[in-house]
Amino acid sequence: MSEIIKLAQGSGGFETSRLISEIFSEKLGNEYLNRGEDAAVLDVSGKIAYSTDSFVVEPIIFPGGDIGKLSVCGTVNDLAMMGARPMYLTIGFILEEGLCVDTLREIVSSIAECAKEAQVKIVAADTKVVPGNGGMYINTSGIGIIPDGRDCRTENIKDGDKILISRSIGDHHAAIMSARMGIENDIKSDVNPVNHQVEALFEAGVNIRVMRDVTRGGLGTVLNELSEKSSVGMVLCEEDIPVAPTTASLCKILGLDIFYMGNEGTFIAIIPSEDADVALGTLPNARIIGECSGGKVIVKNSFGGERVLPVLYGEGLPRIC
Repeated sequence: MSEIIKLAQGSGGFETSRLISEIFSEKLGNEYLNRGEDAAVLDVSGKIAYSTDSFVVEPIIFPGGDIGKLSVCGTVNDLAMMGARPMYLTIGFILEEGLCVDTLREIVSSIAECAKEAQVKIVAADTKVVPGNGGMYINTSGIGIIPDGRDCRTENIKDGDKILISRSIGDHHAAIMSARMGIENDIKSDVNPVNHQVEALFEAGVNIRVMRDVTRGGLGTVLNELSEKSSVGMVLCEEDIPVAPTTASLCKILGLDIFYMGNEGTFIAIIPSEDADVALGTLPNARIIGECSGGKVIVKNSFGGERVLPVLYGEGLPRIC
């Protein structure tokens, strides 16, 4: 029978120490975390970006990822959207009594692998065990360094700028919904760190006005937020927006609106028109989906029709993170 998490493992005594040493330290240990001190002392200079996020996804393991990978990517990607190079993360675990230890070990391994891929170090961590039904929740915070000359703010948007999206949309939401409903398909979440893609754009000389990762609320909500804060509209070409065929089919079956489906490894970048070709050559899966113009977010279809794309109100779709 598989070992499960017990309340005693959150007491701060021997059982807690064993949990930390046999699972967390074994996979996540480094020169900062191994000191076991109350806080990490970091050598950071220059302008920094700082972000925090919490993750409550269900199921905690899903096609293409898990809550651990999601927690690293969520904070790494938020930092990258500010033009920062992510460096350090902290991570906090809230474990419910009854969680399978093998499941926890798998998720911690996923965290270690994703942190290595993103080239960040986890420098502080915390664990709490609470009564429950075998679930878990994670909080991460992160610090990144913003190199000189990078300025990714909404007020930089100008009329005529192009809207670039890094890849197809909706896959994370579709993967979570499929897993919850027991629908068999080949859809996998897009959850991945995007900081290396962002660095590639900067290194190619692309003048990025502003970026946003397209998470909860989807593309429609993100573009409306940018439009409202910049007072510049967005005009999208519907047929240029990349959507995987299986994800599009699932949307039709379940009546989901692709414009409001969440993603976890997809971002948009507003760039000058003259930089579009360089950006597309740098990111092979990216597409230009429209331009900044007017005062509202508008979607045009292939028949010449157009509609206003509003911000998401209420829940709209079942929550997936």
